[in-house]
Order: sequence, then C-alpha cells, then structure tokens
Amino acid sequence: MFTGIITDIGTIRSIDQRGDIRATIGCAYDPSDFAIGASIACSGVCLTVVDKGTDDSGHWFAVDVSGETVSRTAHGQWREGRRLNLERALKVGDELGGHIVTGHVDGVGEIVALEPQGDSTKFTVRVPDALAAHIAGKGSISLDGISLTVNDVEDKPGGTVFTLNIIPHTAEQTTLADAETGQAVNLEIDILARYLARFEQVKRAA
Repeated sequence: MFTGIITDIGTIRSIDQRGDIRATIGCAYDPSDFAIGASIACSGVCLTVVDKGTDDSGHWFAVDVSGETVSRTAHGQWREGRRLNLERALKVGDELGGHIVTGHVDGVGEIVALEPQGDSTKFTVRVPDALAAHIAGKGSISLDGISLTVNDVEDKPGGTVFTLNIIPHTAEQTTLADAETGQAVNLEIDILARYLARFEQVKRAA
C-alpha cells in the first residue's frame, strides 16, 4: 500500500531480458533500510525487490517485471535511462499525505496538452473509455504513482479527458518536470471508485 507521495526519482540503469525483464534501478534509498522482498512503487507500479546493493555509481535495487505488467503499463517505461517516480511501501503509523494507492495500474492515459497557468502547469490527460466513468472532478487519481487531485472531467467525441494543475514543487520532486504531450502515463483510479464500479457491475448482473 502506498500514498502517492513520491520520495525519490530513480533511473533504470540496465534492462536484462530474461523470461521476464529484470530492471536495475539506481536510487537514493539506502539498501540497508529495506529487505529483499520489499515492495517499491515504480511510477505507480508495485514491484518486488529481488536484489539490491551499492557500487561506485551509488545505491540500486533490482525488480522483475513480467510480460503482463509490461503490457499494462505506459509504453516505453521499461528502458535504460528512463526516470521513475519511487515510493516505498506505507508503514503503520506513517502520515497518509496523499490518498490510498495500491500500485495496480488500471489503465494507460495520454498527455494531450500542457498549458502554463500562473506558476503552475495545466495537464490535460485522455483516459481509456473503461476508466472514464470512474474519474470525477475534485476526486483523487494516481498518475505515474503521484497522488493528484482532478480539476474537472470532460466527455468529448474523441474520448474523455481530465485536467490537473501541477504546482512547481510537484514537478520538481517528480518526473512531471519532463512531461511532454503525447506521453503515455500510468493511471490508477481511486480505490473507492474501483469498488463502486464492481458493486454496480454485480448489481446489474443480479
């Protein structure tokens, strides 16, 4: 379980193509502070630490990324040099500064516009049709693992879009500083919306 408050930006050092992908990620986390088997969210994807260490280039940890995970996450995410938003798993007693995030990606969106608004940047994101009904204005959403508040949602002929205002602090502390139009992003809807969607599905089938 996570909160969507990013605590480090890692960089994929290497990709080893096995049966699954093994990604080695450089980070600022001290490997002595977490165990093999620990969960770390990597741009919104909950992954298990399978190796870790420190070398001349600094601290690192490794994760195995299955073909299923690759197919359900943002295109181009699993490549050398890619920067990732990192968050370690929530501990009992930690401050819940964002919202409850599971690290399970519900769909992949696309940044379709970036517009300066004062010191902030307005992001417009197109969402898959399957997620459109589960995103609400002033609700919470996780975008590449970052807990954010939706400004508004608009259903258009070309699909549903929602907007976010990204303040300078958020941009500086995450990979959103590098965001570009056309970029694919991992989306996780609010967990309450997920359960409500399942409730409605069962209700209709009854």
